[in-house]
Amino acid sequence: MKENGLVSKYTVAQFKPHVDKYNESKVENVLNREFDQQKELTVVISDLTYVRVQKNWHYICLFVDLYNREIVGHSAGPNKDAGLVYQALSTIKADLRQIQLFHTDRGNEFKNKTIDEALDTFEIKRSLSMKGCPYDNAVDEATLKIIKTEFVKGKYFESLEQLKLELEDYVHWFNHIRIHGSLGYLSPIEYKIEHLKKIV
Repeated sequence: MKENGLVSKYTVAQFKPHVDKYNESKVENVLNREFDQQKELTVVISDLTYVRVQKNWHYICLFVDLYNREIVGHSAGPNKDAGLVYQALSTIKADLRQIQLFHTDRGNEFKNKTIDEALDTFEIKRSLSMKGCPYDNAVDEATLKIIKTEFVKGKYFESLEQLKLELEDYVHWFNHIRIHGSLGYLSPIEYKIEHLKKIV
């Protein structure tokens, strides 16, 4: 990188304690950091991050399949709430009954009546991280860091419509083109195709 005059956008990861009020649900951490999954859509994880649109904060919600790190659902909007999460869930282009476990942190946008009813409809079991422990949702935290570094940083979004359009393009690139070290330097879609070839 030095020889070619390249400078990394990435910085050393730093843990920042959260002071938000946590959901007191008794749902356990069923996933228990078992991030390596061998079957598509067995475990889907989700989290949110913020992005500035003009002078206001907006939010991005991602759904990630632990099997191949593919972003299978996403949404963007002005509010960090159940509606944003539900919108991202509705973009998953697969039979939601395939999902066995849905893992998130304890944010109230994830554990509420709207999302509970959606999960119950498709018989999806829930898993919640321990209070204030981002490591229990490390893969999604890492994915959001990538999004903020590669997609958000240095960008100016004039409208929510622009954010949604550019997010759609980025997710397509992330899934089909961007290589991942944890996938043997294949893209999520390439990894899925290679795995299917081995099964056949």
